[in-house]
Amino acid sequence: MDYKSAGVDIEAGYEVVSRVKKLSKSTFTKGVLGDIGSFGGLFQIDKDEYKEPVLVSGTDGVGTKLKIAFMTGKHNTIGIDAVAMSVNDIVVLGAKPLFFLDYLAFNKVDPSLAEQILIGIAEGCRQSEAALIGGETAEMSDLYGKGEYDIAGFAVGIVEKSKIIDGTKISVGDKLIGIASSGLHSNGYTLARKVLFDMAKLDINAQIPELGSTLGQALLAPTKIYVKTMIGLMKDVELLGMAHITGGGLPENVARFLPEGVAASIDPHAWEHPAICRLIKQKGDISREEMFKAFNMGIGMALAVRPQNADKTMKKLKDLGEKSYLIGEIVKGDKNVIVR
Repeated sequence: MDYKSAGVDIEAGYEVVSRVKKLSKSTFTKGVLGDIGSFGGLFQIDKDEYKEPVLVSGTDGVGTKLKIAFMTGKHNTIGIDAVAMSVNDIVVLGAKPLFFLDYLAFNKVDPSLAEQILIGIAEGCRQSEAALIGGETAEMSDLYGKGEYDIAGFAVGIVEKSKIIDGTKISVGDKLIGIASSGLHSNGYTLARKVLFDMAKLDINAQIPELGSTLGQALLAPTKIYVKTMIGLMKDVELLGMAHITGGGLPENVARFLPEGVAASIDPHAWEHPAICRLIKQKGDISREEMFKAFNMGIGMALAVRPQNADKTMKKLKDLGEKSYLIGEIVKGDKNVIVR
């Protein structure tokens, strides 16, 4: 008896490390020390750039969006989602991502499959300028079904203490701006799959005219990474609060940056909701309230700015290649979000 016979192929794990070394080097920034494969990743902070540096960390996975990757057999974008979920979370506090580490768990380690996933992770790191400095690959045939895997990761960023964006300066009359998402991103997929596949009996490879693509392509669209946009925006505009719109949608996530005594009033007609959201709502006969709880409804990032800065912010976002909308304002309330 040996380890391989028991279900774990160590050699396959070594091959994954060899392949990720080549991919990770394309993400390295000047702070990276050493190489992939050590017991920990090393990153040196530029001591001349910050007076009071604060480290900001975030961790997440991609949920049951993985099921879509399994169904389509397309695995080279799911890693972008994994990076996006963490780096978007830390940039809303004003932090610049420094590095990212991933965790991959397989039924059986397949170096070719792992490489496809890692191609997406490396792309996500390049998009966010976060160095991929380490990770872990596990083989657990007793936990995962044949061909299945799980992915998670975490990012660490840095921000000057005086420049942390925490929502404390928000007051009544401030405006809310929403930045367009690239689709469902990485939330609500359990409900989406239940509606589209179990109830509506749609084929994942079906060409859906209103989507302009196959159903699988629409569902697998990678989560948009907003890091470069937000960092560019922060240089020119005072941002009072930011929210990455993930699980819980606009009501749950915008509420996270509201201080005492105020609420956010959102106009759901201020932007066009994505076709994939309209399809899910129709096929599942889902209420608007439930849709806003489960999905981002086409808004990937929400910002609070002073009224006099709203036009400037939206113009700058357009210059940065983003679609944005004036979606609401700050009113008196109790840290709640009202979808009008």
